[in-house]
Amino acid sequence: MARIAEIERNTKETQIKLKLNLDGSGKCTVRNPIGFFHHMLNSFCKHGMFDLDGEIKGDLEVDQHHLIEDTGIALGQLFAKALGDCAGINRTGCFIYPMDESLLQAAVDFGGRPFCVCNAQLTNIPLVSINEGKESSFQTDCFEDFWQGFANGAKCNIHLDTIRGRSDHHKMEGLFKAAARAIRSATEIDPRRGGEIPSTKGII
Repeated sequence: MARIAEIERNTKETQIKLKLNLDGSGKCTVRNPIGFFHHMLNSFCKHGMFDLDGEIKGDLEVDQHHLIEDTGIALGQLFAKALGDCAGINRTGCFIYPMDESLLQAAVDFGGRPFCVCNAQLTNIPLVSINEGKESSFQTDCFEDFWQGFANGAKCNIHLDTIRGRSDHHKMEGLFKAAARAIRSATEIDPRRGGEIPSTKGII
């Protein structure tokens, strides 16, 4: 049975329409106005083997916070929808990802209780890039907002830790990749479980 979900979230600040396939091939075709954020979502899909399509828009004339946080919420809700009652999945996953000088760790539990611990150790200095001759940036302080939104939407708890590192780019990218691998492991079907819900309570 295909584990696919769609969502449309429209507020006065953001307009988000996304479709997720948990058992995809790693394709990200989201129309995204923030270059580095697109790079992160693309890395997340590639390493998690998730397919994600759609478009995100928001009030970037204010700042990037609304769009990045709301995308995290929407993506988390997509995972919750696609997983349903979580029957048969591993439920938990963890991964340590090396990226050049940085070493990153992610652990996740789709146990129905949202909580986010983010120890990314970022400088909060925006990353600056050039897009079509125009200077743009990524607000690194929105990184934690994205994952807090994801945890709330997915009703999971997720722990993100920089073990060591220098570059904010490497820390964030490595954490997105580590999270993708941890989430992939947690959401995969365990054939030994026989379709049972992975909780002693009998319900997530």
